[in-house]
Amino acid sequence: MNIALLGYGKMGKTIEKIAIERGHTIILKVDKDDTSYDVSVADVAIDFSIPNAAVQNITNCFNAGVPIVSGTTGWLEYYDQMVSLCTEKQGGFIYASNYSLGVNLFFELNKKLSKMMNPIQGYDIHMEEIHHTQKLDAPSGTAITLAEGIIENTSKNSWKLDHGDQNTIPIIAKRIENVPGTHTVTYTSEVDDIEIKHTAHNRQGFALGAVIAAEWLCNKKGVYGMKDVLGL
Repeated sequence: MNIALLGYGKMGKTIEKIAIERGHTIILKVDKDDTSYDVSVADVAIDFSIPNAAVQNITNCFNAGVPIVSGTTGWLEYYDQMVSLCTEKQGGFIYASNYSLGVNLFFELNKKLSKMMNPIQGYDIHMEEIHHTQKLDAPSGTAITLAEGIIENTSKNSWKLDHGDQNTIPIIAKRIENVPGTHTVTYTSEVDDIEIKHTAHNRQGFALGAVIAAEWLCNKKGVYGMKDVLGL
């Protein structure tokens, strides 16, 4: 495939390396200040840019008829608008808060545990996420996805950064140098704690998942997620 990289930071460079190893060509590399690129030369685009560039990148791809895999977080107030545009333009679109294959298994484990815990009395739920200091949004998109998985299956109806209450899941967000991403979900009672945790050791898992998603999406139309890619 000919791949356009929209966003050429650390993740973009890791994606480039893995894509080339898998036999693909990086035909276009767009850095954060470049707005005049022609994405139509690509078979598929992968967007790991910044929140205030993601919507324009996605729009450009739909207008050019290029399917796009987006991993940028912090712009989701426009997600429904982008889905509508994708449908209107008959585009191909995957958004995921995290492309790591392990994290997507963790998402499903989190949902399963929340279903099991829901009828059990006496447990409070809280979450923690830790990322590198360059991450611009908090909490992480991955943490929000985890919280949404719990909300689907319990009496909790929302999440909140730092603080929670009977109906709200608190998410503690920490920023520490050189941490690729750690997410912990904890159920706490007077007698014990139950905890599930995913720790990323590097960016390789995120990048590999994004490339696999791009391979899967190429030549498809519609809106999908990593559950579709992985058959979960």
